[in-house]
Amino acid sequence: MATLPSWVCSLPNQLVAKNSGVAARFNVIPSSNIRGAAREVSTDEKASMKRRWTLVGIGALITSLSHSSSAFAEGVPDKYRDFVDFTDGYTYYYPSDWRDFDFLGHDSAFKDRFAALQHVRVGFIPTDKKDVHDLGPMEEVIFNLVKNVYAAPTQVPTIYDMQERTVDGKNYWTFEYELASPNFSRTAFATVAIGNGRYYTLIVGANERRWSRVRNKLKVVADSFKILDI
Repeated sequence: MATLPSWVCSLPNQLVAKNSGVAARFNVIPSSNIRGAAREVSTDEKASMKRRWTLVGIGALITSLSHSSSAFAEGVPDKYRDFVDFTDGYTYYYPSDWRDFDFLGHDSAFKDRFAALQHVRVGFIPTDKKDVHDLGPMEEVIFNLVKNVYAAPTQVPTIYDMQERTVDGKNYWTFEYELASPNFSRTAFATVAIGNGRYYTLIVGANERRWSRVRNKLKVVADSFKILDI
């Protein structure tokens, strides 16, 4: 684990967030433009169709993109599946026993079948930035993000770790943080990245009681997020 500045490690004693939680961060309507659809369908049906069409292994779409998708499939770890969205330009792994669900303001989401609070979700917003480095220094950006965007007014945030990785020329920041309230605490990993004129965020987490058991499993999800050129 990386050594962080003292001001980050001392967040529990310093911060009381002023803004709402992460759901407010992504005021985005999931894409309903399903490539290849020839008839008019309802919004709910489009959302369901999109999930089916973007998962690897679908007939003609995957055949036409076989070169790209094979690179993802080859590296999928045991007990995980890969979600690939060619329309919105991103991919990530999720545990194979999780199921998809609708998470307000997010483009895709999967959750544990028995522990609903254990889930992953991805959202994005438009941006004129070209890279996460354009947002500012990593420590300051993540500090402000956790304090002012992710944490609710009743929660005290703590940042445990920050990491950067570069894949195919794109930079990704992944960080581990906890949001503690008087009666409940939740810990999560978040990965943020910029590409395609969008600022993407993946968040995967669980309640604090389960975190020690699932941390490594969820870190695989956080580290798997990649942007696709669209």
